[in-house]
Amino acid sequence: MLRYMGAITNTKKNLSSPHIGGSLFWALLMGVCLLSPLSSSAQNNYEIQVYPSEIVDPGRTMFELHSNMALRGTTQTVDGVLPTEHALHETLEITHGFTPWFEMALYTLTSIQPGMDWQWVGNHLRPRVRIPESWDWPVGISFSVEFGYQQRSFSTDTWTVEFRPIIDKQWGPWYFSFNPAFGLSLRGESAGQGLDFNPALKISYDLTRKIAAGIEYYGALGPVRGFDPLSRQQHQLFPAIDLNLGPDWEFNFGLGFGLTEATDRLIVKMILGRRF
Repeated sequence: MLRYMGAITNTKKNLSSPHIGGSLFWALLMGVCLLSPLSSSAQNNYEIQVYPSEIVDPGRTMFELHSNMALRGTTQTVDGVLPTEHALHETLEITHGFTPWFEMALYTLTSIQPGMDWQWVGNHLRPRVRIPESWDWPVGISFSVEFGYQQRSFSTDTWTVEFRPIIDKQWGPWYFSFNPAFGLSLRGESAGQGLDFNPALKISYDLTRKIAAGIEYYGALGPVRGFDPLSRQQHQLFPAIDLNLGPDWEFNFGLGFGLTEATDRLIVKMILGRRF
């Protein structure tokens, strides 16, 4: 199961009225892309991101490229899953805003394995709803459900679903986001084991109007009904920066350090996004 997500800038957005025809077109396009047979192969860390509660404005589309590489990871095939060390993972995320409270995202996961061609890993589809800003809640709240398929060469679980509550808050220059995510295997070695707990946390501080620095945490603790032993849990810390390049852009860069045996020990990641 894909367990990691990573950080994005918390940029305020101006809401506008969606165009119904355009929204239906994007919904159909995403559905077709998810079901279409694609050709290509890769592993685990694909979108290392702690989600903010905000969503894409109605009628707008966000393109994001998630890039990461394990500089120190696994070097052997384990349980039929290819090693992670020096594998370049590239994930294209396309998100369209339908209403002030609903968006839909499509992910295409790919990898370049050392000594192999560029390969397709899988596709994920993620609807998300949020509490509208007009409700004036003290914190931002949103909730996503991510359905996904990934090839067996890259995950012991091929069909998965993830439930992700998102809680965030901006206090002056300080920003906080907590994603207590729960994963469920529908097909694969973890099927029937129930929900896994995969929390993610981000705290950042605005050093200037253009630069925010912070720390991101990602964990995979195992089944809710009985967490894995610590040696089998995954815990990572990412010192990271976000650049404010304007309301249409997002940029995040981080260097992650694994804290347990089961975690890739050193990962570099970058997220580059553009709204249209």
